[in-house]
Amino acid sequence: MRRSPFQLHPAAVARSSQTRRWLRAVALPMLAAGVLVTLNGCGTMDGSGARGTNGSSTSASAPNAWPRHLELKREAITRASTGTGVVVTRTADNQLKLNLPADIGFDAGRSDLKPAIRPVLDELARGLDGDVRITVVGHTDSSAPAEFNDQLSLDRAEAIREYLVHHGVQRGRLLVEGRGARQPVVSNATEAGRAANRRMEIFLSQPAS
Repeated sequence: MRRSPFQLHPAAVARSSQTRRWLRAVALPMLAAGVLVTLNGCGTMDGSGARGTNGSSTSASAPNAWPRHLELKREAITRASTGTGVVVTRTADNQLKLNLPADIGFDAGRSDLKPAIRPVLDELARGLDGDVRITVVGHTDSSAPAEFNDQLSLDRAEAIREYLVHHGVQRGRLLVEGRGARQPVVSNATEAGRAANRRMEIFLSQPAS
């Protein structure tokens, strides 16, 4: 029996069927994935078309960004505090934090600043960016009554504030708190633990623009 000139050979029909199955199983899903990747790439670009290495926007207006002037201040305070026991760090929310052992800054039970801590505070105040806000938080150990500890920690925070104001920092940029013994970093069961808990924390933050 002769086939019509327009009738495909059985082998060609089989190949055509295999091609359609391949298109449904492989080619079309790959094409769809490519479209999604392209759309996602467009969605993660900022106005300039730039992207970070992790796919995030590289816009400089991101909230809580770590500004260059805070990094320079961190380096300067770190140099000024060498040998004092002061620890200078950058927090997870991009604040500059100073942890000052209270024993180097104050005599036991007193709130008068000792000379050893003044170079660190001098460097903190020097050339400070006008937008930076400062929070000073006082902490004590638990060896005295709570009322005494609360007042002592506040008095010490206020002493640091007054020193900074005297060295050019506007009072309105400073916030002070006294938390007494309510937030220990370690147990007060040992002298080393109590010494670690007697501390002043100073936070420098840049308000989001």
